[in-house]
Amino acid sequence: MKNRFVQLLVVLVSLIGCRNAEPADTTGSQLAAPVVPASQIFADDATINRYESAIQAFMQRNFGARGFNGAYLIAKDGEIIREEYIGYRDPVLKDQVLQEHDAFHLASVSKTFTAMAVLKLWEEGKLSLDDELSNYFEKFPYKNITIKMLLNHRSGLPNYTNYLDVYGWNKKKLASNLDVLASLYKMHPPIQFTAGRRFSYCNTNYALLALIIEKVSGQSFPEFMDEKFFIPLQMNDTYVFRPEDAAGSMPSFEANNRRYGLEFMDLVYGDKNVYSTVRDMLKWDQALYSDSLFKPATLQAAFTGYSYEKSGMRNYGLGWRLTELKNGKKIVYHNGWWHGNNTVFIRLPEEKATIIMLGNRYNRGIYKAKQLCDLFGDYQQSNNLFQDPDSDGSVSVGGGSE
Repeated sequence: MKNRFVQLLVVLVSLIGCRNAEPADTTGSQLAAPVVPASQIFADDATINRYESAIQAFMQRNFGARGFNGAYLIAKDGEIIREEYIGYRDPVLKDQVLQEHDAFHLASVSKTFTAMAVLKLWEEGKLSLDDELSNYFEKFPYKNITIKMLLNHRSGLPNYTNYLDVYGWNKKKLASNLDVLASLYKMHPPIQFTAGRRFSYCNTNYALLALIIEKVSGQSFPEFMDEKFFIPLQMNDTYVFRPEDAAGSMPSFEANNRRYGLEFMDLVYGDKNVYSTVRDMLKWDQALYSDSLFKPATLQAAFTGYSYEKSGMRNYGLGWRLTELKNGKKIVYHNGWWHGNNTVFIRLPEEKATIIMLGNRYNRGIYKAKQLCDLFGDYQQSNNLFQDPDSDGSVSVGGGSE
């Protein structure tokens, strides 16, 4: 935890900057947001208590009865407002309490790394987003599908997590990314719709993107991610899962504490299988504000919605979910769920605020973390996040689940 002075500073910055924040200067090589001027430092205990009560009430409302096993971090301008590690690596044995270096399976939050890796290759001129998959996979059995359609889930491809076992995959054999590719040729499950017609979330898209990264870069997917992101950003506890990591990686559990073992789809990466910590994910968040990692045009492409055939606030960019509110606010985020792992990674670029919640025991309450966006601005995720305390000292927190 940060000390109380730092909490005091960060809470005030949240209050001052949440409505009219100016974009930070991200030129040069600095990855983190600039220091807030000392003239903005002022707050009282009531303000601090207001924030602390809201966060504590959120945790109590959503996890008080069922419990939370994991870690969460809330930050503004790269400074941590609140950070907690609750529970154990193994909630049954209870032999090791969770600590800051314990890396969680990010599940589909991994897609943010895969997408940005593709966009890095695009920046470097090594591929085009309009390239068809037949450019990379000889005689690919589905026509007119581009890299961009994989990124924004408009390919229409069938989802391997749904069809592999239905089409007779031997569950005693651990499938690889190449196996997923081969299954499209051999099993030829029907396409969902004509390529580009609409949005449909599909893990196959990102399993194939990882193969394209390998083909273009000449490196394995884990090696490429290490070289381009994890090592330069000093994300020292972050890695792509490989079979040799099975013994030491964080296990996951059902809500009833049944432990998941290694199952037949657990080696496929790109759509999942990045492990990380809340602090490393904050480094990833902050790096996305720096021109030294990506060009502004690349980030704009990533955070732009591509599926407007249906009305509504929800959309999908290139590896990022989006909530686009009528008041102009935008939530850039991704959720994850694989086995007992539930994960949330939320970015509020206008306020440079970050909400990260990672758990390894199944609990859908984690997805309600979007309510916490209203700590920083009018994101309309919770109508009563800052209501006065109830008689028992708690603060009521409303809103539905993601």
